[in-house]
Amino acid sequence: MSTVLVTGANRGLGLEFVRQYAADGWRVFAGCRDPGAAKELDRLAAASGGKVRVLALDVTDTASVRAAAQSLAGEPIDLLINNAGVGAPKNQRLGSLDYAAWARVLDANTMGPMRVVEAFLENVAAGGERRIVTLTSAMGSIADNASGGSYAYRSSKAAVNIVMKSLSIDLAPRGITCVVVHPGWVRTDMGGPGGKLDPPESVAALRRLIAGLRPQDTGRFFNYDGKPYPW
Repeated sequence: MSTVLVTGANRGLGLEFVRQYAADGWRVFAGCRDPGAAKELDRLAAASGGKVRVLALDVTDTASVRAAAQSLAGEPIDLLINNAGVGAPKNQRLGSLDYAAWARVLDANTMGPMRVVEAFLENVAAGGERRIVTLTSAMGSIADNASGGSYAYRSSKAAVNIVMKSLSIDLAPRGITCVVVHPGWVRTDMGGPGGKLDPPESVAALRRLIAGLRPQDTGRFFNYDGKPYPW
């Protein structure tokens, strides 16, 4: 039985990853900040026949991440999905930037995934598939930035892209494939109602992409449809 760890699993794309992988028979470790408040995730876990295990995992809290990893010591993880993240802070305009809010976005979106990779690295190395997939955004693409603004969110995603690119080089000798993926504009709490995709569509496409990853794909930036995305 293949095993996946999903962060930010209490809502949106994270919850949909849990739902789809569990339905396909995977064993799922579902990380979220507050399991007690994750009612839909808890219901999904209860109905999963033991396939889904919910973990307290706050990617902005090093102690929380390490405690979650300790609870899974010795458990092989085939696929790690860094999904947890935060959206852009409001009213962030040139001349009135909130630098403390910017730092919180970087903490969650850039350092958070790195905390998770560090903590669960041996679990992934022990897995059969040895894949790390980090959800980024088109807004982290320098080549695709034609509208400016969104300094905090754009910088956090551009930064996580280069972090994962470096990891892909450092982890290649261990046979670990590490990529970043843009999930599309999805109708979630973060993406808003104007998105072009529903979570099931985005996640199904991402799962097809993930299933087809090869070691030579490590370090690449993909769109949800499997096409390369410009850095």
